[in-house]
Amino acid sequence: MNEINITNDIIPVGQFKSNLAKYMKEIQMNRNPLIITQNGKPTGVLISPSEFDMYRQTKLFINSIARGLTDTEKGDVYTTARLKQELQKRRAKE
Repeated sequence: MNEINITNDIIPVGQFKSNLAKYMKEIQMNRNPLIITQNGKPTGVLISPSEFDMYRQTKLFINSIARGLTDTEKGDVYTTARLKQELQKRRAKE
């Protein structure tokens, strides 16, 4: 993601509504988020689908790591031998 440009990337909702197609195209081309304000306060952020996908994948990856660390701290881990047994059981069911 590019750095936010205060002049171009923060706009009031009325301006956004009246130039919707223009801003949608800009988001696709520039990959900059667009911060939409209402009464001078930020109320939403519009990002491209590719940026959304990247953020979503990053969040899923971080959550997966956090679950693994939590399992390790609790001692909820498999030995290599037990993992092999579990995999063999699952393969036998398929």
